[in-house]
Amino acid sequence: MRKFFLVGASVIVANFAFAQESPTAYEALRVVGKKLNRDYVSHVISVTGVRGNPQPETWRVLVEDQHARGGVREIEVANGNIASERTPVRTVVGSAEGATIDTTRLNLDSSGAYAVASHTAEKSNTIFATASYTLRTDERGDPIWVVTLNSDSGSPVGTIHINCNRGNVVRTEGMFAGATMKDVETERDLEQPRGDNDNDNDNDEHGILYGPRQKLRETFRHARDDASGMFDRVRRSFTDFINRG
Repeated sequence: MRKFFLVGASVIVANFAFAQESPTAYEALRVVGKKLNRDYVSHVISVTGVRGNPQPETWRVLVEDQHARGGVREIEVANGNIASERTPVRTVVGSAEGATIDTTRLNLDSSGAYAVASHTAEKSNTIFATASYTLRTDERGDPIWVVTLNSDSGSPVGTIHINCNRGNVVRTEGMFAGATMKDVETERDLEQPRGDNDNDNDNDEHGILYGPRQKLRETFRHARDDASGMFDRVRRSFTDFINRG
């Protein structure tokens, strides 16, 4: 069902937990640890799920396994059970060079990622039907959620990159009036001062597009700050979660 955002963020936070029926990513990882090998939880490369409403029916977990063919084991979890298990030989796609995720830095389950992503979509007036998820590391080794919002037909309408440790939105694609990240940039780039050697960009920064870009940047900043407040309410430590299980 499409999300039209007729209610406020507080209602979203109150209701998203009740709306989900399928297990979250954390719950899928707990199944892997309990029913296969507890050590796998410390060697996760990526966790993916598609067409969630809000959570996907099946999670695909890639783990590093030196005893497996190709050094990688692919596990599918559905309905609280191991649905399939195989050892692919193809190159791992997702985390940088197949890097494993430091689960001690995971503070955002897929349910929380959905809350942050849907709130960001609301701020950018993006309408979506389902959400697809990828948990992996970025180029700096930080764990991130990449949440892609899809239309009824399954076409992507926007993507949000969320830092799993601090819960901040670090990147968006296809949102905020269709702006690219060259227009709104990441939070790190937004805060960098302009240097004396930036004359090559003067025409872009202070020309006819300067006003619209500044407005987009302000909108992005507000959405990013709101997402940080959302994170405080949906924060969930993976270490605490898995130790309780």
